[in-house]
Amino acid sequence: MKRKEKEIEYVPQGKPKSGRVWKTQRKKFFTTVKSRGIKTSFEKKKQLREELARVKQASREIIAAKKEEKQKKKERRRENLKRQKENQRKSEVVQVITNTSKLKKMKKKQLRHIEKRDTNI
Repeated sequence: MKRKEKEIEYVPQGKPKSGRVWKTQRKKFFTTVKSRGIKTSFEKKKQLREELARVKQASREIIAAKKEEKQKKKERRRENLKRQKENQRKSEVVQVITNTSKLKKMKKKQLRHIEKRDTNI
Protein backbone atom coordinates (compact mmCIF):
# COMPACT_ATOMS: atom_id res chain seq x y z
CA MET A 1 0.00 0.00 0.00
CA LYS A 2 2.69 2.47 0.97
CA ARG A 3 4.51 1.73 -2.21
CA LYS A 4 1.45 2.48 -4.33
CA GLU A 5 0.76 5.74 -2.41
CA LYS A 6 4.30 6.94 -3.09
CA GLU A 7 3.96 6.07 -6.73
CA ILE A 8 0.69 7.97 -6.94
CA GLU A 9 2.21 11.02 -5.21
CA TYR A 10 5.11 11.33 -7.62
CA VAL A 11 3.19 10.97 -10.86
CA PRO A 12 4.68 13.57 -13.19
CA GLN A 13 2.27 16.12 -14.61
CA GLY A 14 2.15 16.41 -18.35
CA LYS A 15 2.03 19.57 -20.39
CA PRO A 16 -1.28 21.44 -19.84
CA LYS A 17 -3.75 21.23 -22.70
CA SER A 18 -4.20 25.02 -22.68
CA GLY A 19 -0.47 25.56 -23.14
CA ARG A 20 -0.17 27.75 -20.06
CA VAL A 21 2.87 26.11 -18.53
CA TRP A 22 3.43 28.87 -15.96
CA LYS A 23 0.20 27.99 -14.14
CA THR A 24 0.70 25.64 -11.20
CA GLN A 25 -1.50 22.70 -10.34
CA ARG A 26 -4.11 23.68 -7.74
CA LYS A 27 -4.39 21.67 -4.55
CA LYS A 28 -7.66 20.09 -3.56
CA PHE A 29 -9.77 21.93 -1.00
CA PHE A 30 -9.49 19.37 1.78
CA THR A 31 -5.69 19.73 1.84
CA THR A 32 -5.83 23.51 2.23
CA VAL A 33 -8.22 23.46 5.23
CA LYS A 34 -6.29 23.76 8.46
CA SER A 35 -7.08 21.95 11.66
CA ARG A 36 -8.84 23.81 14.45
CA GLY A 37 -6.08 23.26 16.94
CA ILE A 38 -6.39 22.60 20.65
CA LYS A 39 -9.62 23.77 22.26
CA THR A 40 -9.30 25.85 25.40
CA SER A 41 -11.41 25.02 28.41
CA PHE A 42 -14.31 27.16 29.60
CA GLU A 43 -12.43 28.16 32.77
CA LYS A 44 -9.44 29.27 30.73
CA LYS A 45 -11.66 31.35 28.42
CA LYS A 46 -13.42 32.89 31.41
CA GLN A 47 -10.08 33.74 33.01
CA LEU A 48 -8.82 35.34 29.78
CA ARG A 49 -12.02 37.40 29.50
CA GLU A 50 -11.69 38.63 33.07
CA GLU A 51 -8.04 39.54 32.53
CA LEU A 52 -8.93 41.45 29.37
CA ALA A 53 -11.71 43.29 31.21
CA ARG A 54 -9.27 44.25 34.00
CA VAL A 55 -6.73 45.55 31.49
CA LYS A 56 -9.39 47.57 29.65
CA GLN A 57 -10.66 49.07 32.90
CA ALA A 58 -7.13 50.02 33.96
CA SER A 59 -6.46 51.66 30.58
CA ARG A 60 -9.76 53.57 30.81
CA GLU A 61 -8.81 54.84 34.26
CA ILE A 62 -5.38 55.97 33.03
CA ILE A 63 -6.95 57.79 30.07
CA ALA A 64 -9.54 59.45 32.34
CA ALA A 65 -6.81 60.59 34.75
CA LYS A 66 -4.78 62.09 31.89
CA LYS A 67 -7.86 63.83 30.53
CA GLU A 68 -8.69 65.27 33.95
CA GLU A 69 -5.10 66.47 34.41
CA LYS A 70 -5.19 68.15 31.01
CA GLN A 71 -8.51 69.83 31.87
CA LYS A 72 -7.07 71.13 35.16
CA LYS A 73 -4.03 72.54 33.34
CA LYS A 74 -6.30 74.31 30.82
CA GLU A 75 -8.42 75.80 33.59
CA ARG A 76 -5.35 76.94 35.52
CA ARG A 77 -3.86 78.57 32.41
CA ARG A 78 -7.16 80.31 31.67
CA GLU A 79 -7.33 81.68 35.22
CA ASN A 80 -3.71 82.86 35.07
CA LEU A 81 -4.30 84.69 31.79
CA LYS A 82 -7.43 86.32 33.20
CA ARG A 83 -5.58 87.42 36.34
CA GLN A 84 -2.70 88.71 34.22
CA LYS A 85 -5.05 90.84 32.09
CA GLU A 86 -6.76 92.24 35.17
CA ASN A 87 -3.43 93.15 36.76
CA GLN A 88 -2.25 94.74 33.54
CA ARG A 89 -5.40 96.86 33.37
CA LYS A 90 -4.98 97.92 37.00
CA SER A 91 -1.37 98.97 36.53
CA GLU A 92 -1.99 101.01 33.37
CA VAL A 93 -1.45 104.73 33.38
CA VAL A 94 -4.54 106.24 31.81
CA GLN A 95 -4.95 109.69 30.35
CA VAL A 96 -8.51 110.75 29.61
CA ILE A 97 -9.08 112.69 26.39
CA THR A 98 -11.94 115.12 26.92
CA ASN A 99 -11.42 117.21 23.81
CA THR A 100 -12.43 114.96 20.88
CA SER A 101 -11.07 117.37 18.30
CA LYS A 102 -7.58 116.20 19.33
CA LEU A 103 -8.45 112.74 18.02
CA LYS A 104 -9.19 114.16 14.58
CA LYS A 105 -5.80 115.89 14.48
CA MET A 106 -3.87 112.76 15.46
CA LYS A 107 -1.98 110.61 13.00
CA LYS A 108 -2.77 106.95 12.30
CA LYS A 109 0.12 105.62 14.38
CA GLN A 110 -1.01 107.61 17.40
CA LEU A 111 -4.63 106.50 16.97
CA ARG A 112 -3.54 102.85 17.07
CA HIS A 113 -2.35 103.29 20.65
CA ILE A 114 -5.63 104.75 21.83
CA GLU A 115 -8.19 102.40 23.37
CA LYS A 116 -11.72 103.06 24.51
CA ARG A 117 -12.33 102.17 28.14
CA ASP A 118 -15.05 102.52 30.70
CA THR A 119 -13.68 105.02 33.23
CA ASN A 120 -16.29 104.31 35.92
CA ILE A 121 -14.70 101.03 36.98
